[in-house]
Amino acid sequence: MTNHRDTIHTYGISVSVFQKDAQTDYISLTDIAKYKNQTAPNELIRNWMRSKNTIEYLGTWEELHNSHLNTKGLTDLLTEAGSNAFILSPTKWIKETNAIGILSRPGRYGGTYAHSDIAFDFASWISPQFRLYLIKDYQQLKQNSHSHLNTEWNLNRQLAKVNYRIHTDAVKDSIVVLSSQQTQYKYATEADRLNMAIFGETAKQWKNENPNATGNIRDNASLEQLTVLTNLESFNAELLIAKVPAEERTKRLNKMAIRQLQTLLTNTDSMDKLRNLSPAETSKNPPKLN
Repeated sequence: MTNHRDTIHTYGISVSVFQKDAQTDYISLTDIAKYKNQTAPNELIRNWMRSKNTIEYLGTWEELHNSHLNTKGLTDLLTEAGSNAFILSPTKWIKETNAIGILSRPGRYGGTYAHSDIAFDFASWISPQFRLYLIKDYQQLKQNSHSHLNTEWNLNRQLAKVNYRIHTDAVKDSIVVLSSQQTQYKYATEADRLNMAIFGETAKQWKNENPNATGNIRDNASLEQLTVLTNLESFNAELLIAKVPAEERTKRLNKMAIRQLQTLLTNTDSMDKLRNLSPAETSKNPPKLN
């Protein structure tokens, strides 16, 4: 984790945010817990983590993002959850599952940190009202940090309008129908399963084909593809919870990607409106399909 650090101020509580990379923030669970208990915040974190529902949520997040997840360790914890003697700390969770969504940091700004997806779930457990204000303040923090990009973003927006027809044709060409062999392939991470469903290749394959490109495969995706990708992530999480086999998930995700891309291509007015939103408006109103 880098040393870049920000602070959110919500309801009189200072909540630390560390930026792991250009796109990933980890938020202090220790600070969030202080909203309810200033003297023993770690007790609240452990109580939240011992719940079977919490472990299932954390496990699903890891399955989506962590190719080195210790699934046996996860299964063992789920089996133990619910007993009166069961205790789960962040350190034990990390050790047993090789988790990456929760981190323990020593030192001056130490404590328990979690990916923003997980931190907001914990905040909801602490207080739904606090969670809403925390998200609002977090969005404001991100908006301020990216305000210097607004001029470039507006220029790109105008260029997108001018080149929309060319862009649409390119997206049509990018619709991928996976072969039987591709659906049977075992992907290293769930992220690559989603990449394959919508782009027809993994992140590594794309990088090998585009060694001089800036960013990764998703950084270079179209607005339509990113809109569909957001929906695929939610859908895949539900499929994982339902224990749908990997090959079947790949097929269903690919079918969903094709169907939604085709819908977006015929609904040009909605996509034009989405392009005309400012970055702040986009964060407040994420794209939704009808």
